[in-house]
Amino acid sequence: MIRILFISVLLIISQALSAQTKVVTGEFTAFNRYPVKNLKVISKKAKASALTDSLGQYQILCRTKDVVAIESEVFSPLTIRVGKADLDLGRRNLIFINNPQNRELATGYNYIHEDDLTFAMSHLEQENNDFCNYSDIFDLFTGRFAGITVEYVGGKKGIYIRGVNSINLSSEALYVVDNVILDDISHLMPCEVSTIDVMKDGGAALYGARGANGVVIIQTKHFNSLR
Repeated sequence: MIRILFISVLLIISQALSAQTKVVTGEFTAFNRYPVKNLKVISKKAKASALTDSLGQYQILCRTKDVVAIESEVFSPLTIRVGKADLDLGRRNLIFINNPQNRELATGYNYIHEDDLTFAMSHLEQENNDFCNYSDIFDLFTGRFAGITVEYVGGKKGIYIRGVNSINLSSEALYVVDNVILDDISHLMPCEVSTIDVMKDGGAALYGARGANGVVIIQTKHFNSLR
């Protein structure tokens, strides 16, 4: 009887521990196109590690509310929080830190093929960002730019550089997309964006009274391809 009870307790503990862990998958790219191979990925709570395969994909053991991170000085640091229901963290684009030493390391560790890296450095500078990691254009701004808030005012989302000053007087930033002034940028997808520049104070004064609340200047990849 005692033995049966002991085995039952072990089974309950084993099930509880297994419920707290799960295998999570994901994928890493560079320049929004090249798989990053042989990259070490770690889960901080489960203290597990894995290497990305030839497709940039990985599988790693995680615990509840874990954090997945990369270990490499070649790319900008990236951490991904693992939600309770997350089993696939999707594709994330890494930002390559371009300098002579990192170019050697990237090819030496076989993260990226030498020919691909050489081509990327000459032709894909605008792809070396993590914009595609964001679900919409407003998430991109709140995730990348300090001092900017996204507010839901007048039935739509907007970017506010100095906060909402008045319900009657709009303090929403001025949007300039591909040299055209727009009232709304919600239609833009993060992956479409090439560069973003946020101007305020003296720089925004170039746009006169319309730039009093700050200016958000966006160039898309399509616009750059036409230049």
